Order: sequence, then C-alpha cells, then structure tokens
Amino acid sequence: MSNLITIAFTIALFVLTVSASADSNNKSPEFAVKKLLGEIKQIVKKESLSDFEKAENEKHSDIALSVLMVPEISEKALGKYWSKHSEEQQKQFQTLLGNLFVHVAFPSSAKFFANLDMVYGNPKRKKDMMLIPLTVIHEKEGEVDIDFRMKQSAENWQVVDVILDGVSMRNNLRSQFYKILKKKDFKDLVRRMEKKLKETD
Repeated sequence: MSNLITIAFTIALFVLTVSASADSNNKSPEFAVKKLLGEIKQIVKKESLSDFEKAENEKHSDIALSVLMVPEISEKALGKYWSKHSEEQQKQFQTLLGNLFVHVAFPSSAKFFANLDMVYGNPKRKKDMMLIPLTVIHEKEGEVDIDFRMKQSAENWQVVDVILDGVSMRNNLRSQFYKILKKKDFKDLVRRMEKKLKETD
C-alpha cells in the first residue's frame, strides 16, 4: 500500500502552481485543470496546523476533489473486481479513495511541486474525452510531460486520469489494487486504506 500511495499519488497526481483565474472560459477542460492545480497549490502541509489552516486546507481540498470524477476513477481502478462487490462496498471504496486524495495526494503534491515552470499544449479530443497536455520543468527531474484526461459531467469538466510521462495514474492504482486483491480480500484492502488515512492524523 505504501507504493500505491507514494508512486501513484505523490508522483502521478496533479501538481503545479497556476491560478484558476488565468482562463476566461470557466467551463473549459483547461480551466478545470487550472482550478484543480490552483486549489492544491494552496494546501499547507506541516506538522502542526492552526484551526484556520485546517479549515482552509479542507476548503481547498473539497474544491480540488470536486474536479476529480471520483466514481469513475474508483470503478476503473478496481477494474474487474468492481462488479464483484456490493453497492455498499463500492461506496465505501469510493469514499476511502476520495479521502486518500484529500489527505495524502493533495498535500504531498502541493509540497513536492511547489514551484515549477509549465507549458500548456493544445487540447486534444479523444472520443468522449479531452486531453489537456502539460509540460513541467523540475530542477531535479528535468522536463516532465503530464496529460490530464477529462470527461464532461452534467455541469463541468472533470479529471478521470492523469498520465505522467506515459504512465497512467489509474492503471498504476489498478495494478496495486490487483496485487492486494489477488492475495487477500476486499476487507484487507479497506483495512490498508484506512490504516494509511490514520497515519495522516
């Protein structure tokens, strides 16, 4: 589960310093990406947080999470195991995955990718999705390509996957979940996810 979090979340997740106000079209998929990254940027991660900082982190995290299509990410991440579980179990998994984004992925991403140069490419349509390409320059890692795969919900565009240098966050998650579910069961997967969340308290 440690690899699941550190690799699939900290590295592959949504990372840059950008203001959502930079895009005048607040219904575009690129605006949604900027909104996501802009909120993540403002999350504070340190050992001791004031009540105000906790409240602000919660606000920014909730907005960032709303840009993710968590139900679809959850279903695709469990893949063939999704339909094998009850609706209650599916909702439990979806809630846990969303909480891991909020309490593990977002804070780690905000800290690690605090100051990066970035260049947005031209959006590309792929069937029912839009691809928002982004190139970032990291002082240690050099040039990194990040593609945001977006789908349109009833009101806005939402992220369904992030591709980091050709590696899919969703597929990475699925690979890690499959390793656990092949050897253990759903209860053990839930236990591991809950344990990871408790470590963030």
